[in-house]
Parts: sequence; structure tokens; C-alpha cells
Amino acid sequence: MFVFNKNTKIVTQLYTKPVRNAIAMLERDRDKVFEPTEECGREIVLVQGAVAAQKDSMVRCEAGVTVSELAEDCDEERAVDTPASTDNLREYYLAQERYRIEICEGRITITAGGELGFVYALLYLSEHHLGILPFWFWMDQSIETKKQVEIPEGVICSKDPVVVFRGWFFNDEVLMLKWKYNRNGIDGWKMCFEALLRCGGNMTIPGTDKESRKNRQLAADYGLWITHHHAEPLGAEMFARAYPEINPNYMEHPKLFHALWEEAVKEQQGCKVVWNLCFRGQGDAPFWSSDTTGAFDTPKKRGKMISDMIRRQCEVVKQYEEHPVFCTNLYGEIMELYEQGHMELAPDIIKVRADNGFGKMVTRRRDNHPGRTPAMPNPKDGSAQGIYYHVSFYDLQAANHITMLPNSVDFVNRELGTVLECGGGFFWVINCSNVRPHVYYLDAVRKKWMGEEVSDASHSKEFVRDYFGGDSEIAGCYEVYPKAMVQYGTHEDEHAGEQFYTENIRLLAHQLLVDREQPARALRWLTGEVSLQEQVRKLAAACRSGAGELEALMHRCEAVFARLEREEDTEARKSGDMSGVQGQIALLRATLALHIKLHYLCRQGVQCFEKACEALFAKDYERAFVLFGDSAEWFEQGEQSLRAAEYGIWEDFYLNDCFADLKHTAYMVRKVMGLARELGDNARHDAWYRKYCYAPEDRNIYLLLVLDNHMTDEELYQVMKERVER
Repeated sequence: MFVFNKNTKIVTQLYTKPVRNAIAMLERDRDKVFEPTEECGREIVLVQGAVAAQKDSMVRCEAGVTVSELAEDCDEERAVDTPASTDNLREYYLAQERYRIEICEGRITITAGGELGFVYALLYLSEHHLGILPFWFWMDQSIETKKQVEIPEGVICSKDPVVVFRGWFFNDEVLMLKWKYNRNGIDGWKMCFEALLRCGGNMTIPGTDKESRKNRQLAADYGLWITHHHAEPLGAEMFARAYPEINPNYMEHPKLFHALWEEAVKEQQGCKVVWNLCFRGQGDAPFWSSDTTGAFDTPKKRGKMISDMIRRQCEVVKQYEEHPVFCTNLYGEIMELYEQGHMELAPDIIKVRADNGFGKMVTRRRDNHPGRTPAMPNPKDGSAQGIYYHVSFYDLQAANHITMLPNSVDFVNRELGTVLECGGGFFWVINCSNVRPHVYYLDAVRKKWMGEEVSDASHSKEFVRDYFGGDSEIAGCYEVYPKAMVQYGTHEDEHAGEQFYTENIRLLAHQLLVDREQPARALRWLTGEVSLQEQVRKLAAACRSGAGELEALMHRCEAVFARLEREEDTEARKSGDMSGVQGQIALLRATLALHIKLHYLCRQGVQCFEKACEALFAKDYERAFVLFGDSAEWFEQGEQSLRAAEYGIWEDFYLNDCFADLKHTAYMVRKVMGLARELGDNARHDAWYRKYCYAPEDRNIYLLLVLDNHMTDEELYQVMKERVER
């Protein structure tokens, strides 16, 4: 037996930053788990060397198994010095991640092919023998302390994942920008990269725009490959930021563009990089959308321009890198150009296709353009292929950013399984946003890229076993969550996240304020060409789909809380310690229950908005005024629920909710409430005041026009909501 205790030492022959950081993680976990002891500490020794690929199970750990016996179950080792061809790319990169852990004669010896092999091996020990789960930080894992852990003699070998480059894109990371994570001595970005490594990831886009460049070196220090946003070629500074006074037109300033690309390559020397080749616009939009010259008025011209750009970017990288790895994102309109045959790409470039933001491998909807061009990898393509996949998305229409993906794990499993069958197993970058709201689906994708099958039934049970003590009722809530989501279209993936309520209500509110005779043009994707009033009705009607399932899920979740609170009371009376059940209640309220509640509150807000609009168009302004106020209050309750989910290290986590922006949604609805007052009250704002604040015998006495300061809309609403029938 190897006795792992607080005095266990880790000895290494490799002193790189990624290995030192991984050692620091295991030492931190050791100190969290183990109580002080007088027993001597044994050694975990890291030794660099090639490790063979294992054929069968991921782990083999049996007493008495020797290294020579283990070799019978392994492929012959292949020496691959450089990734000279597509055929040996997979072997070359995965060989650097393999590890072997031998427990023999009271010592653990770890052998690995490279830095990441050691990192994964150390984190394996942390998870499987110290009990530290992949999302321990993000899911508030309660760490059980103990005196020691005994690990039996044997050999543990890694098994290759089914995806070569596996990573997260910390995109739309606005919550990370104002979350005060450092107040408690914890660096949130380090926790991001640690979680990715614990999930078996090896690659990241470490933020968007400025954040990506700021976090690039930290990610590299953790051993991660760096890649780039699909709108940032080679990870370069955006032209419009570097030269704000110059028109960002490549045809006018090619040398300035080339200089930015070259500078980006120089900045990343020393990092492991999958170089992103692309050319979109100066925002997340195609470059021709802002072109006024007419030079790119056909798909053929656009495709040629992008192809020429990509060739030039390859040349820049090859000046500094001997064996660079290239990828290009066939995203949105780029996918359409490629499929139409308007782009030429070298065979050594990884072709990365993207889902539509809702987990379906078709091109995304943009504005009122439906997209849905098939984007599944091509099984006949002999080159390396991959995907950019979303568990979080921001589309200003219907996506999810602060709530979970509204599609099922079964659906995700099928879609990703087809990706692998079609040859898309070389590169996966997953949009993880701000991590915490999306842990459930990130955990499912983690299993998938390691070669496992997942389903709503199995994953919900396993996830709840890990983070909620195996509570079957909580697992049931996770399993049925996707069934309670709004279905806004006919396709299987067209289920709505929280943006469906907030973005569209704000659009409608704006249109009501500026021109009630015209519809909101940006809502044509959902409603078609109909009147503004009909747009409101169609949005509200969509929100009624799944309403029964959502209400049932709400009640089911409330029953779980009632039971847990009874258990908490019993536990407290017996032991005086309430931390276990209390922690479970707090975690559930801040994760799954929060998402359910947000959907419920926002849907209620939409329904009130519809009734208010009906009253407004019927010129029943007093009722409209109150109903708009009711709608705003539902959205404000959603904002309050977000803030109630902030405790301990999560203080201010949702402070910068500027995408769904529930508070701004309520603000916009209140502006329309003010419109109803202007249309229905008199110019001096005293008619409604007299009607609802004065006693009946005083209403028609005008010796003094008013007796108080004029009431704000909110003050008047608080009076009228008690007296106006809905």
C-alpha cells in the first residue's frame, strides 16, 4: 500500500511552470483533505519518458500488476519526433499527454510523455484518491477531511481521449469582469483553467478581445494550448483598436494588417498555439457588411478575399514556427462560402465547423436570416476537422447565457456522436461563457470528449451523485429541465434560453415608445411580417409552450427544498452541525433552482407585458399602466434572484449581467408604463393622483390643485396596483 497523508512529498525531474502549477494543486488538495499527522510522508516521483497507448480500459489498477505485464495490453510505442503528416498528427500530440502511474513498494512513480501527461496524472490522484471533483470550486464541493488514504499496489495508465485538441472558449465572459473573486484570495481565472484541466481539456481561448490577450500567458503557464476567437486572426489586436482613426479596410492598408499579424505571432512565441486563420470584420460580423466600395458584392469575391488572407497568415506564422498547427473556423457566413466552393484551404488546416449556438450542427441564425446550412464535418474530407460548440451563447434573440442550455443531454450526445462519426474528432472548442451557470453541460461534454456516452437519465444521476449526494429527486429535476423549455420553432433545437424573454421585450418596448404603427423589424425572425401588436401576441404565445411542465418542475423543486429543510432541522437537532444540508440547499438554490426560477419569472413578465399591450392598444391606459408595472416587477424579481444566488466567494458574480440584463428589461418596461401614464393621465399629472389617492369627497375640490409633490410613476403604481383590476 502507498499511504497518502499530509506529509506526502512530490519530487520531480521536470520544473516547468505547468508541472509546478499541477504539483501546487495536488499539494493544496492534500492539505485540504488530510489532518496533521506524525506519520512520515512517502514520495510521489515524476519521471519523464515515453508512455505507450493503452487499448482497453481507461484505468488498470490491480495489486501485483507489473509494468511488463501491463505492456501486453498496450500498443507498441511509436517514436514521432514531429507532426510531419496528417496521419501521425493524432499520435504525436496525444503521446505528450499519456501517463503511467506505478504504485510499488510504498512509492508512486509517474512517467509521462510531456508536461500535460504529468498534469493529468497528478489531477487523477487528486480526483480518484483525494476525492476532489473536476468542478469542486464551481459547485462548492464540501471536502471531507481524513487522516490518510491507502492506495493499493498496481499500475494506472491513461487512455487516449477521442478528441485531440479539447478546450473551452471563455466567451461573453462579462460576469468574470466584475466578480470580486480575488477578495477571498482566489483567482477566478486560475480556477477556470484548473477546471478545464481536470476535465481533460488541453486548449483554450482564454477570453474575448482584451481578456484573451491578458490571460494568454496564465493559460500557457497551466500547460494549455492557445487558440483564438474566430474574428481575431492569429490572436492579433483588432485593427480598429490599433488604428482607431484609420478605415479598417485591408485593400487600403495591407501592410498595417500584416504588421498586426506578425506582432501577434511574436507575442505568442514560447506558447503552444493552434493558429486561427480567418478574416471577418472588426466585430463579430462579416467584413463586407461594412464595406461601401462594392468590391465584395458577390460570394465568389468574398471567398477569394478570405482565401488570400488565410494564405498570407500562414506565411507569417511559418516565418517563426517550424511546425505550426493551423485551424480555420467555418463559422456562419464563412461556412456558406466554403460549402458553395468559393474558398480554397490547404489540407493541413484543421477545418472547424460550428453549431448554431443551440447545439445543432447547422449555421446560426443572424438577424432575420435563418441560416441552417448543414455544418456537420464532412466524412469524405481527408484533412483534420473539428467543431466550435456552444453550451452558452449570446445572439440577442433566444439564446442562454446565465441559464443552462435549453436542449437535452440526449440531443447533445447524438449531435456530438455524429460529429465523431463524421471525422470531427480532432478539435473541439466549447463556448463555456462564465463556467458556473453551465457546469452541468460542460460535465456532459467532458465525458463525451473522453469517449463516453451520456444521456439525460445517466448524466443527471452521475452529476447529482457527485455534487448533491446522489439525491434522486434533484437528479429527476435535472433530467426533465429541457422538457420545460420554450419551443419557439419547429426544429428540435429551437428551445429558448433567457434571452428570448429579455431581448425581445426590450425590442418591443423600444418600438412602443418610438412608433406604435410599425412592427419591430428585428423580430421578423420569430413573427414574420405582422403588426406590432401581433408580434407581442406571438412572443407571449411561444412563452406559453412548456408552461405546464415548467410549473410542475417548480413545484417539484420546491418539494425538494421542503424535504431538505426538514432534514436540516433534524440534522441540526442531532448534531448541532447544519453545514451539510445547508450547503446542499444553498448550492441548489444558486444553480438548477435559480435557472428554473428565472425562466418562470421571465415568462410571467412576458405574459403581463402582453396583457398590458392589449390594454394600451384598447386605450385602457390605467390598466395598461398597472400591468406594465406588474411585468417590470417580474423581471426585477429575476434580478433579485440572481443577487440572492451570490454568497461567499460568489459575491457580485451576477453584478455585471449585461446580456440578459433583467434590471434593464424592467427599466424598459417601466418606460412604457410611463408612456401609458402620459396617454391616459392629464398634462399636469393630477387626474390619476386625485382618482386613486384622494378620498371620494375630496376628488372634485380644486381650491388647492394638489396636496403633495407630484408622484413618480413608481409611487403612483404602488397605489394603483392595489385598486386597478387586472
